Amino acid sequence: MPVITRPLTGEPLPLDLVNTRWPAQGGWIDALEDWHAEHAAALGGTTGLEQLRAARQAIRRALEEKEYDELNAVLAHGRVRLEMTGDGPVETPEVDDEAWRGAWLAARAFAELVRDAPPGRIRDCEAPDCILWFLDVSRNGRRRWCSMSGCGNRAKARAHYARALGGQAP
Repeated sequence: MPVITRPLTGEPLPLDLVNTRWPAQGGWIDALEDWHAEHAAALGGTTGLEQLRAARQAIRRALEEKEYDELNAVLAHGRVRLEMTGDGPVETPEVDDEAWRGAWLAARAFAELVRDAPPGRIRDCEAPDCILWFLDVSRNGRRRWCSMSGCGNRAKARAHYARALGGQAP
């Protein structure tokens, strides 16, 4: 199976997970299996794809609808055990089923991202046909598109075309 080139990479893990499914050419592309292979070590290696799909859907619903029941259901599969060692405190994730480890880690990373990101910096792309999410780390906090080379250029081209037509929409 060929590796699918995703339109946006390099985002924090939970947003990167959400961005593994996008519309294209009248259908949907799902790059979850490639993403799983790429992140297998960070996810504990034994993560189930169905559990990752559940986490991806839960995070998307939390982002788009501010609906947290599905996310809380994923988070219910694990907890963090805190221990003191000679080097200081150590957190150890524990899950009720190893198949949920990666999904739980992604859900936890999302909760931490929401807690730690500056307010309003977790955004969806403003392009009307784009469903990708990103963390705006720009200095001025005004990033509007998932990528300037893709959605940003298309938006600027549409605006230029509309100006050239005297303000009429294309």
